[in-house]
Amino acid sequence: MEKNGILEIKGLKVSFSTYGGRVKAVRDVSLEIGEGECVAIVGESGCGKSVTAKSVMGLIPKSCVEGGEIIFQGKDLLKYTEKQMQGVRGDDISMIFQDPMTSLNPTMTVGRQIAEVLVKHQRLSKQDALKKAEEYLGLVGIANPEKRVKEYPNSLSGGMRQRVMIAIAMCCNPKLLIADEPTTALDVTIQAQILELMKELQKKFNTSIILITHDLGVVANMAERVLVFYAGKVVENGPTRSVFYQPRHPYTRGLLKSMPKLNAEGKEELVSIEGAPPDLFAPPEGCAFAARCEYAMNICHKQQPPFIGVGENHCAACWLNMREVPDELRPEWMKSEHVTLDDIK
Repeated sequence: MEKNGILEIKGLKVSFSTYGGRVKAVRDVSLEIGEGECVAIVGESGCGKSVTAKSVMGLIPKSCVEGGEIIFQGKDLLKYTEKQMQGVRGDDISMIFQDPMTSLNPTMTVGRQIAEVLVKHQRLSKQDALKKAEEYLGLVGIANPEKRVKEYPNSLSGGMRQRVMIAIAMCCNPKLLIADEPTTALDVTIQAQILELMKELQKKFNTSIILITHDLGVVANMAERVLVFYAGKVVENGPTRSVFYQPRHPYTRGLLKSMPKLNAEGKEELVSIEGAPPDLFAPPEGCAFAARCEYAMNICHKQQPPFIGVGENHCAACWLNMREVPDELRPEWMKSEHVTLDDIK
């Protein structure tokens, strides 16, 4: 990638012990985030998006991480102790969670909650930290910050609480911000305001952003690059425009077809993806999407597809992208330039 890499995940594997067995939640995930870049992670619930993000934050028990590396600024975070991670969380890497009401402490004023981070990471006095908290409330667009800094979360609207969460996340100017469904609990108007605020702060501080969302409209508006997760793996990775207009994995195509279009004339039929994700207690040997894929071939059920380059900085894990596949087996939307087996060895 052109931008300097700030985060690189290599072969991350995470599983959880349950009464029903061990769930393989993240299966060999690799990705890279550039400096100042916004990368979106999309996919249906349970595909490993949040588990990957929480692994970066060190919020997953070490016993659950079965392998891989999380390289942040040249150092493997998986080798950090909890005390070392406490120095990273909130300072170098911050996270915005989905529901601000459950993330904020209802017994503390919002000013104190922002000030706590500043006292911990920037060694400010409590008085200076509260002044800084007031500044950040103003920065994230909250009117009358000198008044709001003394209020409790329950007296604020949902949009204002999310702005407080952004102020907490950004007050130490982190190098990486992870936003896990940051606008899901908000109405459409407030969603647009929060997304615009995140874009402004990203530009102001040159912060890298990992945006986890189900909303492809949000992805189109925010992200330079998109990673599509399915059943604990990345199945497609590329520039947002390229993935949206030239998807090269049937699952990505299915997600895009299920998205309503504002400029559609007359009645528009939304197409759902038939079937259900595989059982991650015992993942399939081949492509995890094969059982739901109308284009699946014999090899899809038997062998994991490799990541195949299908364009500039665009790759997808699908056997249909191989040149050896006969044209009659390949859908029209995938009939373009393909690679051969020799190209990926």
